[in-house]
Amino acid sequence: MYKLVLLRHGESLWNKTNRFTGWVDVELSEKGVKEAITAGDVLKEAGYGF
Repeated sequence: MYKLVLLRHGESLWNKTNRFTGWVDVELSEKGVKEAITAGDVLKEAGYGF
């Protein structure tokens, strides 16, 4: 059986100012980078590899 893991990106610079994107790649904020690193650590601890 397959598992599906859904993970949202960390906070972006535009999320921070309540702006939304769709076709534009916006950099993560400092908080977003930390969130992404934490999410990766959690997935790794749960046994997921990437």
